[in-house]
Amino acid sequence: MSNMMRDSQIVAQTEDETLGYMSDMALELAQMAEDTGLATLAHLFRMAALEASTADSVLAELDNLPQRMTSH
Repeated sequence: MSNMMRDSQIVAQTEDETLGYMSDMALELAQMAEDTGLATLAHLFRMAALEASTADSVLAELDNLPQRMTSH
């Protein structure tokens, strides 16, 4: 496996982990906001969590596409 392919896989894995962490953290913040009666803030954090999880699933779909090798 070439270094460039390996590096791109490491970057993709790091992005997946980061998006998963962001989604989890946003859900925790939403719960904290809801517990303190801040419904609007809770809603915004839930939207952020949804956005992060959607981006995560889009990246996963892109990873599953056949890899095309191009020569230069």
